[in-house]
Amino acid sequence: MFKITFLNSFSVGLKIGIGLITSKILAIFVGPGGMALVGNLRNFLTSLESISTLGFQNGIVKYVAENQKNKEQLKRIIATVFITLLFVAIVLSVILYFFASFWNNKVFGFNFNYQLVFKILALALPWYIVSIFLLALLNGLGKFKKVIWLNIIGNSIGLLVSVVMILWFHTLGALLAIIITPALLFFATSYFVNKEVDFSGMIRLELFDFKIIKNLIPYSAMAFVSSVLGSIVFLIIRNEITGKLGIQQAGFWEAISRISSYYIMFVSTILTVYFLPKLSKAHNKQETKTIFRQYYKFILPVFAICLMVIYFARFIIIEILFTKEFLPISSLFFWQLLGDIFKVASLILGYEFFAKKLTKAFIVSELFSLTVLYFSSLFLIDYFGIQGVVMAQAFDNFIYFILLCVYFRRSLILR
Repeated sequence: MFKITFLNSFSVGLKIGIGLITSKILAIFVGPGGMALVGNLRNFLTSLESISTLGFQNGIVKYVAENQKNKEQLKRIIATVFITLLFVAIVLSVILYFFASFWNNKVFGFNFNYQLVFKILALALPWYIVSIFLLALLNGLGKFKKVIWLNIIGNSIGLLVSVVMILWFHTLGALLAIIITPALLFFATSYFVNKEVDFSGMIRLELFDFKIIKNLIPYSAMAFVSSVLGSIVFLIIRNEITGKLGIQQAGFWEAISRISSYYIMFVSTILTVYFLPKLSKAHNKQETKTIFRQYYKFILPVFAICLMVIYFARFIIIEILFTKEFLPISSLFFWQLLGDIFKVASLILGYEFFAKKLTKAFIVSELFSLTVLYFSSLFLIDYFGIQGVVMAQAFDNFIYFILLCVYFRRSLILR
């Protein structure tokens, strides 16, 4: 774990460094308003990714990890999932391309004309989805280092593309960079995968097995709730902020969310690369408890210390990442960081839903969490303005953590 954590720390450190550069460029060239539009597109892409991949990523990791030694079954898994996802990606690309105007109005509003973004997204989507599938395949095969190196390569490509596109096209360039970068990662991902398995030789129609799709459907249901509905809720909340407080305030929320995403990135990557395969292979509650203990003993304390440093350095961070125009977000840090403590504490428990395919429990808990977030945000915005949104997130993360602790209490307190 320490070896993987060290390499992952380098990867995340690089991504944060790249984030510093891109955030600064965004702040200078597109401002809070443009940043709000970037946030809208990111939420839309999260939903689109989940729909395009049918939410199979965590299921792919689980079944590939379980069938590494069963070569015949592994071939069937790879062929079935690849053919299915490629078909879905092509269908969605057609819908995106020919209804670009509709999606522009839904995501950005009638005051903005970025139809080109959705047409280019339509062309990039199949490459993007195959890249996600290949990354999940490598993860399931336990090639942790290669997954992290691919993240490093992707971040480096993202920096180059973002800088060039934003300098040339400003807000349009920022939107296009989000779309183009993941698609370009396909070429590096396919290279690494072909060194591990004969990927092209496995893609045969006769290997297609509907039973595999049936086994993966619960993961689709879980991903739909968390990614699709979650992104829609965030999009609605951001539009609510824009309507009540103005697009600049929505941009401030996007800015604090970007800062949050930088440090949570470290934990989420470790969870996906290291802890999810471990939880998938755990055969009893004692093994699961050992994994939980490892997380809470090593990962959470380091994260908490980092948040304390971030809080006291918040004014410096704002000026480094953005411009003085974004200084009002300093008042959002306390509630954002408090909420993120509870969020990270609950992440490992949330991954147990995927590892053990606890579909119904996951859906119920997610729907409950999204409901709390939505209504508490609408209520607190009226009383506290933009600060009410981060207060609502902190409250929701706390309630969600308590809920998961109660549900997984046997794995947490088992002696």
